[in-house]
Amino acid sequence: MENDRSLAAKEQPHPKYRRVLLKLSGAAFQGTQSYGIDGPTVFSIARQIKRVRDMGVDVAAVVGGGNIWRGRTASATGMDRATADYAGMLATIINALALQDALEKEGVVTRTQSAIEVTAVAEPYIRRRAIRHLEKGRVVIFAAGTGNPYMTTDTAAALRAVEIGADVLLMAKNKVDGVYDGDPQSDPSARRFDALTYLDALSRRLEVMDSTALSLCMENCLPIVVFNLQETGNIERAVLGDPIGTFIS
Repeated sequence: MENDRSLAAKEQPHPKYRRVLLKLSGAAFQGTQSYGIDGPTVFSIARQIKRVRDMGVDVAAVVGGGNIWRGRTASATGMDRATADYAGMLATIINALALQDALEKEGVVTRTQSAIEVTAVAEPYIRRRAIRHLEKGRVVIFAAGTGNPYMTTDTAAALRAVEIGADVLLMAKNKVDGVYDGDPQSDPSARRFDALTYLDALSRRLEVMDSTALSLCMENCLPIVVFNLQETGNIERAVLGDPIGTFIS
């Protein structure tokens, strides 16, 4: 019996991080589609989050909305930028509800909090309430970015991660397995970085996240892991501290 218990203890994964903020771009929700939400993809993400939650790790997520609406693109065609950005916030709420539904169907207790008031479908964002949800083992999804136009969901991810005391910011990318010195889709000679400092990422203007988000992580010593979401199991691997993607610290 003791040998069985010892074996079970050895097989039990030991997460490197106890509280994580997962940033999911809007593109992550569309899978192989050109637009909208792909159901099987969202359920795959939900199952990965469930496995992380089952390790005893606190999980929060910030979702983008680019699969439905891009404020910057709309403003480039003549729409008022602030109005376009608010429309983008509504798109993130749609994605948050889709992820919430998938998680709940997997048996994960979930709460969605929105930075703009939509009380019929989501709680308002309250930092202390969000932390309490995490302490009770619930997954918390943050929608509507920071609630302000001209701010990206990357900035929202960095801000929420700092506010809830996350140990790491997990940047899940769509079909990109880290940070490169060029565009790997158009430049076959582009080199992937295994590790970077915040200053390197800022000075080289590498497309990790916007400079406001990156500076916020640097000021608060919040490490970032950039990895490919399309490879099943990568969220768990990132939480366990396996060397995947690019580590920025």
